[in-house]
Amino acid sequence: MDLVEKVKGFLMEPTKTFDASKEDTLGEALKYYITLAAIYSAISALLFAFVFTMSGSMMGFGDLGRMFGVGAGIAGAIAIFLMVWIFLIIGIFIIGAIVHIFVYIVGGRKGITQTIKAFMYGQTPVLLFGWIPLIGPIAGIWALVLEVLGIRQLHELTTGRAILAVLLPIIIIMVIIFIAVFAAFMFTIDSTGGMGY
Repeated sequence: MDLVEKVKGFLMEPTKTFDASKEDTLGEALKYYITLAAIYSAISALLFAFVFTMSGSMMGFGDLGRMFGVGAGIAGAIAIFLMVWIFLIIGIFIIGAIVHIFVYIVGGRKGITQTIKAFMYGQTPVLLFGWIPLIGPIAGIWALVLEVLGIRQLHELTTGRAILAVLLPIIIIMVIIFIAVFAAFMFTIDSTGGMGY
């Protein structure tokens, strides 16, 4: 299955496409993910360069402002491309490893490779449409659904167990953040001797 067919499959017929991808190697999944991540990173970099170039020409310095904007925009775009691309590649392995702990807890025994593949393939909507304002959050939800389907199909779990495996780490992280913010707020109130009213 070539890249375009795979993209269409994960977007239109995810269950069938995940089933067809069970035997994919991690290398094949990584090649797919790296390609889509490069497209996402390039679009992000181009948007950055456009905004920076426009702001440089609006600084009121005429040609000098445009030159500054274009030069800094190109350098910044290259840096943004590399940072986003590397972050996406490293991040998918970290996320996959964390989620795999929960996949294992709920009964998934097909190996960490299947979990990472589920997340690489599941990120398809975000990598293609995540940069579009208003569409980005919808793409994020769509990716979450695909990740659940991927875990279900690749680990041969029930839908409920797959949902638990994907959502539990998110819930735990949100609870930890809430507790940290609440503790910091309480510490601030305590150290200042009250709310200051």
